[in-house]
Amino acid sequence: MKKTIRDFDFAGRTAIVRCDFNVPLDAERNITDDTRIAGALPTIRYLLGQGAKVILMSHLGRPKGGACSEFSLAPVAADLAEKLGCTIWFESVDTVVDDKVREQAASLKPGDVMLLENTRFRSEEDDKDKAVQAPFAGELASLADVFVNDAFGTAHRHHASTAGVADYIPAVMGFLMEKELKYLGEALENPKRPLLAILGGAKVSDKILVIESLIEKVDTLLIGGGMAFTFLKAGGIQIGKSLLDEEGLALAASLTAKAKEAGVRLLLPVDVVAATAFDNDAPASICSVIAQEGIPDDRMGLDIGPGTIELFTREIAGAGTVLWNGPMGVFEMPNFAEGTRAVAEAMAEATDGGAVTIIGGGDSAAAVTQFGFAERMSHVSTGGGASLEFIEGKTLPGVEVLNEK
Repeated sequence: MKKTIRDFDFAGRTAIVRCDFNVPLDAERNITDDTRIAGALPTIRYLLGQGAKVILMSHLGRPKGGACSEFSLAPVAADLAEKLGCTIWFESVDTVVDDKVREQAASLKPGDVMLLENTRFRSEEDDKDKAVQAPFAGELASLADVFVNDAFGTAHRHHASTAGVADYIPAVMGFLMEKELKYLGEALENPKRPLLAILGGAKVSDKILVIESLIEKVDTLLIGGGMAFTFLKAGGIQIGKSLLDEEGLALAASLTAKAKEAGVRLLLPVDVVAATAFDNDAPASICSVIAQEGIPDDRMGLDIGPGTIELFTREIAGAGTVLWNGPMGVFEMPNFAEGTRAVAEAMAEATDGGAVTIIGGGDSAAAVTQFGFAERMSHVSTGGGASLEFIEGKTLPGVEVLNEK
């Protein structure tokens, strides 16, 4: 069992905290969704309450070729200052750590907070060679007494700021990381049954390990979104111009057979909303995708249909635990958002009825937020890629380096 911030005495100590402040910004660099910042606040407030000196760090976007103002964490510093009600020391430093940063870190008093510039301004941060990462990780570690990793969204990456720092100073997890591991771990190892998983997204080949892992654990697996068409095609259904993962056809057939052999109910759409083009205003109709019926050659499926919505929501209503990753359609387009919205609403109602509902990050998290159901889920993960790798059973570097109790 890994140590948490409850297992360390922070009084008078300096904590360097890896957060996930990779937030979306508009053209004027205003934060358009502060979910990730809000998620870090309980850990930050706890540390301050324990008399710690707090240094925060994060990446933002994928700056190419080093530092650039477009990816500065300045907007995050301003937002944090408002949310925490205190001054946040921040200076945009291309090297992330320099003499001024070191002096400021050394002068911190209990209750003070500083934010480092975007860790990806240093190319060593995410270099694939750990030996190249090491000097930068050492610079970060030299600023503090203990490393707190609260960035589940990057826990599947071995970067200088997510894992390398732990080579130099004690490492524990924050509350957000703890919550993520608790919900995902219990859902997979000791779930309230029936355990239902819902998968969407585009390519079967991208999620083959996830599906294989889930087949060993779930009672029912619902497949929607773009990947459903590959499963339908593998089953002999015509899918018109719908998204098809050619490489995933054999995989889809194999996974369907594995589910049957394991006694897992794998349910596919029975109807879809199909349009003549990938356009919100394109003419659309409901197409059955059972038996020998299918989608006409001039149409593409962009959402699950009403019959599938009824089928999927009924399954959700009867589940004890629901794990969802991947939208049911092109929910960014209003005319093709109903399937995703209906699944989100059904999960919210299931939560109200006592079920455990977990959103596996990424587009699913964006969807439940967009439709106003995020607060009614048991847990909305902050890490799409990390949650998928956790479900696959992979070791997450950002978790592996934490100290054991």
